[in-house]
Amino acid sequence: MARNPHVVDEFKQRLLHSGFDAGAKPVTDFTQYPILVVDDEEDNLDAFDLNFGDDYKILTATNGAEALEVLQEHPALVLVVDQRMPGMSGLEFLQKSQKIGGNRVAILLTAYRDVEVLASALNSGLVHRYIQKPWNIEETTAVLRQCLQWLHLQEENQRLTRRLEELNRYLSREVDRQFNYGDIVGSSARLKQTMATLKQVAPTQSTVLITGESGTGKELAATAIHYSSTRAKAPFVRVNLAAMNPNLIESELFGHEKGAFTGATQSRPGRLELAQGGSLFLDEIGDLPPETQVKLLRVLQEREYERVGGSRTLTMDVRIIAATNRDLQKLIEEGRFREDLYYRVNVFPIHMPPLRVRKEDIPELAEHFLGRFAPRVGKTFTGFTPGALEILGRYDWPGNVRELENVLERAMIVGVGERLTADDLAFLEPKGTAPPADSEKALPEMLESFERQQLSQALEKNNGSVSRTARELGLNRTTLYYRLKKYGLIS
Repeated sequence: MARNPHVVDEFKQRLLHSGFDAGAKPVTDFTQYPILVVDDEEDNLDAFDLNFGDDYKILTATNGAEALEVLQEHPALVLVVDQRMPGMSGLEFLQKSQKIGGNRVAILLTAYRDVEVLASALNSGLVHRYIQKPWNIEETTAVLRQCLQWLHLQEENQRLTRRLEELNRYLSREVDRQFNYGDIVGSSARLKQTMATLKQVAPTQSTVLITGESGTGKELAATAIHYSSTRAKAPFVRVNLAAMNPNLIESELFGHEKGAFTGATQSRPGRLELAQGGSLFLDEIGDLPPETQVKLLRVLQEREYERVGGSRTLTMDVRIIAATNRDLQKLIEEGRFREDLYYRVNVFPIHMPPLRVRKEDIPELAEHFLGRFAPRVGKTFTGFTPGALEILGRYDWPGNVRELENVLERAMIVGVGERLTADDLAFLEPKGTAPPADSEKALPEMLESFERQQLSQALEKNNGSVSRTARELGLNRTTLYYRLKKYGLIS
């Protein structure tokens, strides 16, 4: 996923602390792998221990039954088993050993050319390798090391698979936590209307144009659209066109071939390639240079493009989500934005309302940011005083939600009490204006605002039914009706 880099870095640290290193060299010391040798001839067991006991931990047994007992107490990972033994053959022992948990590799010792038995054992996976008796030191050493190396690689693969599965689960949880509609905070009518529009378009493949002033949450809306779409498991790639060098935008979007321009020392894929199968967020599309507008138009029309300096045509399977804080219609009139491109990106328009027209969301947003930033500044706050909320509600927020976010972080740094006060937010007031007193005179108004919000949400949840809402809230229907009338929630 175009995923959060802090999440990935954090997870890498967790892997390192857990002892996992993807770049680790293969293990050459195999003394950690106990070897159980089963042979009814004790001279063979002594010879095996004599030749390999210095390099490996050797366990021995003279028959299958004894070997099963040894295996119960000492979980050997390598079994070297004679096929021809009285009472229980080597293959019979290996079959029974499978009931004892654990991963093992088996080497069969045989003095007979029993091709059928060996072929069946090898094909079934019961036996990994075989050695013909009488065995010699060179061959046996090579086979042991091959089997031990294979066992080590199997364990490393399993370990890596577990780590990758954990990474997948971790990042999936992070995506669920970070990229959902719940992060667009507020319950005002204006915001609810915008949210409904987002949810309508998200499951489709349509190109979306998100408009709104800086700081209104356009990127957050684009992110929510992608992660609520059928492309959610594919990359979400962001491009801030206003922050890029105009001379490099084309290369960044479409990629370039080696030698395409001075400094292009190697071929490089563009953001469109990186977003293949997913979504590309073109932030501040109004800043796109005219010459690049032509190429983007072709991409949207034909779904194909070439890298800069390249001749191979690449096809595009990418959903475009664009955003701008500029008036594209005015730019068209000024000849600075192509009209045909405007109609291509404006398939489904969404407007993010400025904070000044949804001030009833400020208390909820403030609580949201309080919970987010308090741990960052190392403090604990229980909320806001009435005077602080009055200042936040009176301010016009030209920087919108982003400005509110920054203001609250600043206030938390200077705040010293349990709640943020009007004094902590005095820098928002015009010079010479005293901040409102933090008395409890404003508390009734705050409580009424809270009650109205709760009643509105409950009524909406019950599809406007006063009776069901009254039952849910535990209120008398007449009492609830009076309060709904008082707040203008019903006519």
